[in-house]
Amino acid sequence: MNRERDSLIVGRVIGDVLDPFTRSVSLRVTYTSRGITNGLELKPSVVVEQPRVEVGGNDLRTFYTLVIN
Repeated sequence: MNRERDSLIVGRVIGDVLDPFTRSVSLRVTYTSRGITNGLELKPSVVVEQPRVEVGGNDLRTFYTLVIN
């Protein structure tokens, strides 16, 4: 992703909250085919269904652990 358009940089998460880093895998979250970006507000009616979370690419031999606090 272009660093100038990266939502974490635009939202000042990277730089203010986190030190700059290079992403090693992609992370994509969608609710009913709507992509989630930094700062997006969702209505309760949208989040009734579970989100689809895609970590990494198409290599099914690589595993990742997602930790949310």
